[in-house]
Amino acid sequence: MKRMLFTLAILTASGIGYAQKTTWAYDASHAKVGFSISHFGISETEGKFTKFSGTVLSDKPDFSDAVIDFTIDVNSINTEDQKRDEHLRSADFFDATKYPSISFKGKRFKQVAKNRYKLTGDLTMHGVTKEVSLDVVYKGTVVDPYKNTKAGFKVSGILDRTQYGLMWNGKLAGGELLVGNTVSLDINIELLKKI
Repeated sequence: MKRMLFTLAILTASGIGYAQKTTWAYDASHAKVGFSISHFGISETEGKFTKFSGTVLSDKPDFSDAVIDFTIDVNSINTEDQKRDEHLRSADFFDATKYPSISFKGKRFKQVAKNRYKLTGDLTMHGVTKEVSLDVVYKGTVVDPYKNTKAGFKVSGILDRTQYGLMWNGKLAGGELLVGNTVSLDINIELLKKI
C-alpha cells in the first residue's frame, strides 16, 4: 500500500496521469492558420486555411501543462486564386478527397524562455505522420468586455512538404523550382476559456 501511494505521488508530481480540467476552444474569428512557400525562387506565395477546430486543455496560468489537439479542413485552403486552390486540393498536392484533414496532436509544450515555448507533436498530413517542433510565443491572457477569458499565441515553424508525400513540382529553363519544398508556418491563435 505504501509503495502504491509513493508511486502515485511521483506520478502526480511529474504530471503523468494528470488530467487537466480547463478547456480552451479556438476562436476562429480571431485566428489565422497561414503559410508561405517559394514561387519560382524569386518570391513567396502566401495562403491560409479558414476552417479548423480542436481544443487545448490547460489549468496552469502559463499553459506549461497544455495538451493540444488541432484539426484543419484541407478544403478550406485559400491562396486568393481559385485555380491555384483547386490545384492544391487535387491529387498533385493535398489530395483533399482522400485526405480531407490535417491534424496535430501535441506531445510536449516546454518553456524555453519567458513567454516562449517549444511545441512538439505529431502532424498528420496527406496520410503521413511525423513529429514536428514549433516555436510558440505566449502573448498573454485577458478578460474581454463580455467577461470572456482569452489567451493569445503566435506559432511559427518550417516543414518540408516532400516528407509528407507532396512531391509535385517542375523547373524553369534556368533550373529554378516552380514551387519550393520548404513551407513556413505563420499561425496566430486566440483561445477562449470554456470551463
